Amino acid sequence: MKTWITGTLAAALLSQGALASNLPDGPQDATLRTSSGDEVRLSRWRGKPVILFYEDKDSTALNAGLKEELFARGKERNLLGAATVVAVANLMKFDFFPARQIALSYVRDEEKKVGVPILVDLKGTMGAAPWTLPLKTSNVLLLDAQGVLLYRHSGKMKPEEQTAFFETLSKLVGVDLTTPVAAPGATP
Repeated sequence: MKTWITGTLAAALLSQGALASNLPDGPQDATLRTSSGDEVRLSRWRGKPVILFYEDKDSTALNAGLKEELFARGKERNLLGAATVVAVANLMKFDFFPARQIALSYVRDEEKKVGVPILVDLKGTMGAAPWTLPLKTSNVLLLDAQGVLLYRHSGKMKPEEQTAFFETLSKLVGVDLTTPVAAPGATP
């Protein structure tokens, strides 16, 4: 997952996925916190595409398959540095003493396990405008290098929704990522 995890833009991105035309206009930003409490703006990662996962503690496994496939495809195609993965933990329900410190400690432990910094949202920033993300599920977003939101999905992705995600990501990084990773021992 390291630094990378984790159709056309006018085509309908099925189910709970969003059409590019239904997304907020222009670059998006938000101020969140690191697990150590420092403020950080999402615009910090501008300059390359961003894959953003926003999840509460009960939703981290919903799109685990997508995260694994994303890392596998990036590794296979030597693209782990082509985009930045930003993980954001929704910790709103833990924003009180002593739960806050326990939750932040858990996030720091997870950061060590996966090797990806995990930002925290203690105030529901990502649930407010312009993001308006559902707070109690897995959200997957793709932003271009300027911070413009091009793809958004809430909930568990179906296979056809993952296809739309990889098609959009392919356009962002300039490499076809629509083909799954070859199984070990498979012939091309």
